[in-house]
Amino acid sequence: MPARRPPALADLPPMKTFVTHRVTPPQRSNAAIAQDFLDLAFQMESGRSLPYMTRFEGPITVRVTGPAPASLEPDLAALLVRLRREAGIGIRRVAADAPASITIEFLPRSQLQRLVPQAACFVAPRVSSWEDYRQSRRSGEVDWTTLPVRERVAIFIPGDVSPQEVRDCLHEELAQAIGPLNDLYRLPDSVFNDDNFHTVLTGFDMLILRAYYAPELHNGTTRDEAARALPRLLARLNPRGERIGGGDLMSPTPRVWIDAIETALGPGTAPSQRVAAARSAVEIARTQGWRDTRLAFSLFAFGRLALGQNNGETSLAAFLEAGQIYAAHPVTRVQSAHVAMHIAAFALSAGQPDTAVLIIDDHLDDVQNGENAALLASMLLMKAEALDMLGWHREAAAIRRDALGWARYGFGSEDEVRERMAEIAWLNPAQSD
Repeated sequence: MPARRPPALADLPPMKTFVTHRVTPPQRSNAAIAQDFLDLAFQMESGRSLPYMTRFEGPITVRVTGPAPASLEPDLAALLVRLRREAGIGIRRVAADAPASITIEFLPRSQLQRLVPQAACFVAPRVSSWEDYRQSRRSGEVDWTTLPVRERVAIFIPGDVSPQEVRDCLHEELAQAIGPLNDLYRLPDSVFNDDNFHTVLTGFDMLILRAYYAPELHNGTTRDEAARALPRLLARLNPRGERIGGGDLMSPTPRVWIDAIETALGPGTAPSQRVAAARSAVEIARTQGWRDTRLAFSLFAFGRLALGQNNGETSLAAFLEAGQIYAAHPVTRVQSAHVAMHIAAFALSAGQPDTAVLIIDDHLDDVQNGENAALLASMLLMKAEALDMLGWHREAAAIRRDALGWARYGFGSEDEVRERMAEIAWLNPAQSD
């Protein structure tokens, strides 16, 4: 560990949280959004087709059971307000012992992953408790494709993870509990994307949910029926999308690329195999002729994994190319910030603290708008380290304290905060000599 040890958790500043949300409307044409809607609403992540739409009828109620963390209350309340205001969905919270459309149950992460090892959190139909799910999980009861209408749905979230991870699970799983069940890697501005760059529901997501509960659609609507209704529906809900050209339709994502990405980033695979899978994803993306977020994400994944294999030059080249793709589009500023943090780390470790500060400062607003406290804390800690290297110790101390407030929300435990601080401190060449 570096000589400067992080403070004890009791000495950390109060936890910082995001109190306002900046709503950014979708930046694509309604023609593209209609295709996104169809692919989200009529297919599952596994690739299985859904024969028709299902949704809740009437007001939606939500209850919380199990040992919920203290951070849940404000985050859930804020999310429900946004769903009512931005998506027009009638949803409210009820008491834990009341009947509810949606049950959010908290349990230890180890208990959740004993049954579903690869899930950070998940949603299941026709159940209202973990015990219900345990008894039904091998039956057709929890098969979404056999569901005629949504009446009871349960969301399972670990209660012993960071506040940000709890909030991220709330946004993603509640959106799927009431709306589309699929994720699409091609979406640059959505939680309905397994790249996990966006962690809170975006303006695009709220538009998709508003359309999902529009009167033109209903339980039993088929894909063809939805396709006929969507042009007029989206023109009503999103008139600005009518003024955007329709040349932004993206090609389908082949399963072979998805499999390569999932092998690269999933658990239980040897490091060398993960690097090979990420390299394969890059090659597939280039073969497809992509210059969109899918190529950029392939390069980002490859850069991170190559770094773990001590292949710094290859990693940096991948990050730089990914950053160029993301920087070309204003809708991918959050993705640009993730890449920028890695490039800033290279600058810091190369003894270029002034460059690291410039890179970080260029992206802090985007990280704040994306409400990613873990990324914000990491970038501020990196900036503080760079300022120390430049001899600006008072400024560094103030920024580091600010970072630790965000770290309490983003990382949660004292051990996690200490580990991240130690990793960043070691980027300083003076610490690693």
